[in-house]
Amino acid sequence: MTNMKKIAVSLALACTAMGAQADDISLPAGNVEVIDGAGAFSRLITGNHSGDTFTDTYAFDLSGISSFTASLYSSAGNAKVGLDITGFGLYANDGTLVRAGSQLLTGKYDEWSLDLSNVASGTGYYVAVTGSVVSQAAGAYSGLVSVSAVPEPATYGMLLGGMALLGVAARRRSQAK
Repeated sequence: MTNMKKIAVSLALACTAMGAQADDISLPAGNVEVIDGAGAFSRLITGNHSGDTFTDTYAFDLSGISSFTASLYSSAGNAKVGLDITGFGLYANDGTLVRAGSQLLTGKYDEWSLDLSNVASGTGYYVAVTGSVVSQAAGAYSGLVSVSAVPEPATYGMLLGGMALLGVAARRRSQAK
């Protein structure tokens, strides 16, 4: 009988340990609709268990060589509730990390920043938000994406040529007086 009790206790402990493992609560891939150079994304996480993890991705396209900026914010009642954001980055569609974000604040507020100039045009970029649930209390994050066109070298050449013509015209005007 003693052996049966040991086996039953061992089995109960094993089942409990398996049930206590963290779950992956990642969202299916989402999209960021970039309108007039800006887009937003967010998520509210409620009713999950402490230790649950997530990696949420938000895809977008670039029509030309661009300057890319993104910010991510998370807020909690204190550092022991809500979410802990552990990563933020820009990825190419094939999963290659283009640039990792920089963590500016952690604790009651999490803040991340991501800046990159001259991102190649094309489809297939996404930002990924990685983190874990700290408690059963609700947690949320929100992010902003900003994309602006980077002028091509020909545009700079035309600008310099125009400035040179203005300089020549100003010089001729001053010599004519």
